Amino acid sequence: MFLLLGNSVVVASVGDAFYAFQRSDYVGQAIVVFLFCGSIFAWTIMVDKAFALRRSKKNTLKFAKDFRGERSLARLTALANGLPGPVPAVFESGVAKLKEFQNPDDRTRGGELGTVEIEAVRSALERSVADQILELEKKIGYLAIAVSVCPFFGLFGTVWGVMVAFCGMASKGRADIAAIAPGVSGALLTTVVGLLVAIPSLIGYNLLTNTIRQLTVYMDNFVEEFMARIKLGEFD
Repeated sequence: MFLLLGNSVVVASVGDAFYAFQRSDYVGQAIVVFLFCGSIFAWTIMVDKAFALRRSKKNTLKFAKDFRGERSLARLTALANGLPGPVPAVFESGVAKLKEFQNPDDRTRGGELGTVEIEAVRSALERSVADQILELEKKIGYLAIAVSVCPFFGLFGTVWGVMVAFCGMASKGRADIAAIAPGVSGALLTTVVGLLVAIPSLIGYNLLTNTIRQLTVYMDNFVEEFMARIKLGEFD
């Protein structure tokens, strides 16, 4: 009984929304279609970034574990090449800079580097961290725009629809709820759709930015750990 009642409620809600859409004028319908397209765009970004960040976090944790248990730069470089992610990319940039100060015939001993060389390696690592943060935050700004703009589009559609409904009532010269109710229902639909776009976008934005902050902390910690091992000459 509850299932049947729930299905009837859903069908009624969809029917009411379709009725409200039909009663909207061209401006209201255009806003609803625009918000619907914006919802598809926002969900596409959220799903794509969620999978990408999940993969990056998994590869980051795996490489960090391998990094702590390995002394050979050659083996670590081979591991980093097979793991796309921010921390492996930071490691590769640091190794590339480190090799500039090493003789190919010599063993790579970080302890042999001077202060200037060590700071140069640190600068290369920090530049790579900044580049990786920009890559992680790519397209995230669109979600922030959806969160900020979509409710205002919905509000604009509502104000416009209510204005049109009252103008129609004024032209008829009588206050009839049956005359203005369809127009008001269509006007309120835009606010509903705007919130349906903004709320999931806000939740997705917060979850994704939280993951990006975690990855940023992992990268900063990795830089310090990498530099400490260079200064101690732990790499072979």
